[in-house]
This record gives sequence, C-alpha cells and structure tokens, in this order.
Amino acid sequence: MKIREFLMEEDGVSSIEVVLLLVVLIGLVLVFKTQINKLLTSIFTEINKQAKEVY
Repeated sequence: MKIREFLMEEDGVSSIEVVLLLVVLIGLVLVFKTQINKLLTSIFTEINKQAKEVY
C-alpha cells in the first residue's frame, strides 16, 4: 500500500483518534499518579483487612 493511499483512507483517521485518546489517558495517569496510587493502596488495604476478618 502506498503512503498516499494510506493517508487518504478513513481508517487512518480512526487510528489517529485512538492514538490521541491513548496519549491523553497516559498523560492523565502521569499527572494523577500519586493520587491514583494512594487510592488503590487504601482500597487494597481495606480489602485485606476485611478478608482477614472472614478467615
């Protein structure tokens, strides 16, 4: 497939949209990394605490 044909296809546009969406999501994860880490740590700590009560 030639480069010109690839650029003219509409499938390429959706590929670019997916890549841009991934870039935005990765950027958000990097910006809020510490908050996400704290949230997940507290969630798993609570899960472990409640699991110990069951056993």
